[in-house]
Amino acid sequence: MITITISATLPQLRPPPCPNRKNCLEASNHQLWILYAALALMSFGTGGLRPCVLTFAADQFDMTKHNNKKNWNFFNWYYFCMGMSSLLALTIVVYIQDNISWGWGLGVPTIAMGLSLVAFVLGSSLYRKIKPNGSPFVRVAQVVSAALKKRKLGPRPIDPRALYENRELDADITTKGRLVHSNQFKWLDRAAIVTDSDTKELKPDQKPNLWNLATVHRVEEVKTIIRMLPISSASILLVASNSPLQSFTIQQARTMDRNLTPAFQIPPATMLIFSTLTALTTVPLYERLFVPFARRFTGNPSGITCLQRMGIGIGINILSTIASAVIETKRKSVAAEYNLLDEPTAVIPISVFWLVPQYCLHGLAEVFMAVGHIEFLYDQSPESMRSTAAALYWIAIAMGNYVSTVMVTLVHKCSGETRNWLPDRNLNRGRLENFYWLVTGVQVVNLAYYVVCAWFYTYKPVEEIEVCDDVEI
Repeated sequence: MITITISATLPQLRPPPCPNRKNCLEASNHQLWILYAALALMSFGTGGLRPCVLTFAADQFDMTKHNNKKNWNFFNWYYFCMGMSSLLALTIVVYIQDNISWGWGLGVPTIAMGLSLVAFVLGSSLYRKIKPNGSPFVRVAQVVSAALKKRKLGPRPIDPRALYENRELDADITTKGRLVHSNQFKWLDRAAIVTDSDTKELKPDQKPNLWNLATVHRVEEVKTIIRMLPISSASILLVASNSPLQSFTIQQARTMDRNLTPAFQIPPATMLIFSTLTALTTVPLYERLFVPFARRFTGNPSGITCLQRMGIGIGINILSTIASAVIETKRKSVAAEYNLLDEPTAVIPISVFWLVPQYCLHGLAEVFMAVGHIEFLYDQSPESMRSTAAALYWIAIAMGNYVSTVMVTLVHKCSGETRNWLPDRNLNRGRLENFYWLVTGVQVVNLAYYVVCAWFYTYKPVEEIEVCDDVEI
């Protein structure tokens, strides 16, 4: 953040201003390298922060199922706080960037980040800290290695109780509960078969060679991650569909009437505020009204399951893209009525507030899909792999953004130059509504894929551990 703020402040680190957007000078190589270095540092920092802040915050609460009714709203309020930060960014920060300078527009969040770091460090003595117990990737590799080494063994034991268990060995990674044997992916069970050579190596005071023999709990950790991957992957196409929509709606907003008063215009990027406001409004309503209402019918402390919540979110997002296509058709019809199709910089006499419904639907979909996805990853991941599972959320977003780039590139290439759906300079002569309908079709296919995955999904089998008067139950 410091690097990118400096690059926006010092004239020698950025190209000169170009208010008329004609014959503008491009950034030099060293200016681009500084920008890319700043973005790379932000990416590394984000990769370390986002997966861990969620699970670390959740570790401060009792998130076991018997306390679900009281505490399971943590994920809703976590998302609410994220929405508040977005709201500040889309109002105060965007206003500073548009009306004061990019230096201050980037400097304010840089100062806020510095203050948050100070606050985090000062509160370190108050946190509940979980003891680190090695890399989960090593345990996954050990289970796969042991299973492959024993692939030529005879039939697996019929009774799963014959598989290897060692509660003392797994104590540090099962503080909240042990995973019990499941009947899926049985080929991995071979990792827990005790052979004659394993028996010879097993000693009372010495742990086994985990590259040759794994406990049932560790085998089930791998099974759980495998089960989660198809569900989590459904968000890739969702992000791929949403990512370009945000940039295109800003382009649409630039061509529309944005006047609130004769002296004040809404910045195009600020239109995203309606999505954020919808999310901020829906989160408390979901928590206080929807959950108690749904609980009466389902008996679920959370109202509905996280899988049902994600499915509803995908469905609402389809409605959002349908609204986008209809509204773009309306915008272009008004442009044609006033002979403005060939005037890319002209303001079309149609209110920018026509874009509000699609933003509101998108915000509503986020409350269901994003929070449901986060809840699913935390609840269903193995206890010792929750940060790793939370990283899947952000990995899916990253992959979705790459897929969206491929999607836009293919549309550019296949739609040709004369009737390009997504023209670079004149959106009025494009076929953006066709792109929205294409995205709608992709999301319908994605919803069908998700429903199949959710239908066959098996929740992790866990045996919760409670401690009463220092006695494990």
